[in-house]
Amino acid sequence: MLTIRAKLASVLLVAVGSLLLAGCPPRESIGKINLDPGRYAGKEISIAGQVTDSFGGLGRGVFQLDDGTGKMWVLSTGYGVPGTGAKVAVVGRVEQGFSFAGRNFGTILRQTEQRH
Repeated sequence: MLTIRAKLASVLLVAVGSLLLAGCPPRESIGKINLDPGRYAGKEISIAGQVTDSFGGLGRGVFQLDDGTGKMWVLSTGYGVPGTGAKVAVVGRVEQGFSFAGRNFGTILRQTEQRH
């Protein structure tokens, strides 16, 4: 038989967990984003994968993520750039027609939160 305190703790745990999950942007596959980038333009999403290429310096740069369904470049300003081979999850806003350091990257994710 559960005590009132145990029941209250269970309810509180479920409520806090629900609030935390509700605040997370949805994780999308890169392949799905690349099929219809206009649908995601300006929206905050999360992607995860392995870094296959990166360049930058002084806390600013771009890196390419591969999640097995496709590849996407991520712009990081102030968060640093992970090394090739790192596995990361990134939250950001999808943008189209982006150029950086003289290169055109088409559709990118502009990072808005620290990587996980």
